[in-house]
Amino acid sequence: MARKTTTPISIGLNHRQIFVDTGGWISVECKGDKYHSAGSSYYSDLLRSDAQLLTSDYVLDETITRLKYDVGFDIAEECWMRVKEAERSGRLIVLDVDGTVRDAAFEILRKYHDQKISFTDCASFVLAQREKVEAVFAFDHHFRLFGLIMEPVP
Repeated sequence: MARKTTTPISIGLNHRQIFVDTGGWISVECKGDKYHSAGSSYYSDLLRSDAQLLTSDYVLDETITRLKYDVGFDIAEECWMRVKEAERSGRLIVLDVDGTVRDAAFEILRKYHDQKISFTDCASFVLAQREKVEAVFAFDHHFRLFGLIMEPVP
């Protein structure tokens, strides 16, 4: 199944858009994560709301890999199934990182080369700004560099 490409207009203006970062996914899946309680509660609240969730193929790559290495394949598979269910229900749109996003992400990486941010973080910044998200489900303070609101507040 091809991933959807979206713009704020294609989602609709009545939906609050939340970008889910790796830290958000991990907090939901990993019971040993220090943000597990806050993250799983917040994710449940999002699913009960009318929020449109966005994430990227890069974020999913990073998330599934980290979960597999840190807590095992079974948890990584549970996360994958959660993502697929959210996609099927229309609650989640997975954005592809294309060449334009990669180029912009690298420019951010170059500008902030002295900061401890990943290339995936930079691509997420570009996508979050492009899609005009209202908040990022994350626990990584680097999103604040770009004026993005992070939720939940730990």
